Amino acid sequence: MLLDATASQLVLVDYQERLMPAIFEGPAVLANAQRLARIARMLDLPVWGTEQNPSRLGANDAALRALCQKTLAKMHFSAAREGLGEWLRPPAKPQGGNARSLPKHLQKSTVPQGAERSSIVIAGCEAHVCLLQTALDLIDDGFEPWVVTDACGSRTERNRDAAFDRLAAAGAELVTTEMVAFEWLGSCEHPAFKDLLDLIK
Repeated sequence: MLLDATASQLVLVDYQERLMPAIFEGPAVLANAQRLARIARMLDLPVWGTEQNPSRLGANDAALRALCQKTLAKMHFSAAREGLGEWLRPPAKPQGGNARSLPKHLQKSTVPQGAERSSIVIAGCEAHVCLLQTALDLIDDGFEPWVVTDACGSRTERNRDAAFDRLAAAGAELVTTEMVAFEWLGSCEHPAFKDLLDLIK
């Protein structure tokens, strides 16, 4: 199964100024997150950010934050427990007619059965805490997380890799920044191909 840009959204979890210096391979992790965000914006995909307890850990990296449409401040480790799902899932369309006059079993549900963009490309820190818990909750909520391994980090390599093992076992797809970029493009004839190539070189 390949990623489809028209069915994708990007979620960037907790690349916070006070946290990143402690992250294993932090500069490379942040550079890949910024690359992902630029590619997503180039292709008109939604880009969302989260910040864990920003009053203590500070805001996300400023360049990355500027590339996000909205950033969710949270206290739970899982962003899904603080409303991320409502951002990812389109609002229900209003019903036509007087549906309330119908018996309950004949009324159409106003809750969407699935997001139009149900493939959630997700990366962040720390991989074994906030990223892991958010991705597992997204699976429970009916989304398909694609975890971008080279844009994820933890304070230790062991914790990061343990998170990847657990996420793969739970059904998340493990990918890299370049996999995501070329799958979103689909073809070297895509109008954004040359600009995207410049970004990943």
